[in-house]
Amino acid sequence: MAYWLVKSEPEDWSWDDQCGVETEAWTGVKNYQAQANMRKMAVGDEVFFYHSGKAREIVGICTVAKGPYDDPADEKGKFCLVDLKAKGPVPKPVSLADIKADERLHDLALVRQSRLSVMPIDAASWQLICAKGGL
Repeated sequence: MAYWLVKSEPEDWSWDDQCGVETEAWTGVKNYQAQANMRKMAVGDEVFFYHSGKAREIVGICTVAKGPYDDPADEKGKFCLVDLKAKGPVPKPVSLADIKADERLHDLALVRQSRLSVMPIDAASWQLICAKGGL
């Protein structure tokens, strides 16, 4: 199993929106590095759901319900989608400030590449963030 983080502006697609559907295709990702990350996702991988914008915090955990498949809206076949299923909320949302304050998390793409919308999370960092979130 691998671990990931996806970002969403809560006014575009929020954690509540994600919880309101069985599964949802993760759309709108056009950055090639983020796309490369999505292509590595597999069914059962766990994913932090991060509210970007003003909130800037991890608020939930999803699982990959369907691995990478061609984006039907992309006529050139360059982009893929994955389907995510809400697993549960993070009892105590973990803010970007909390993550940046912990030197053990300084190597995360969330800290180093703030605009990247889909990124891997190593297992040790996943466990540490889960602990910060009360999981």
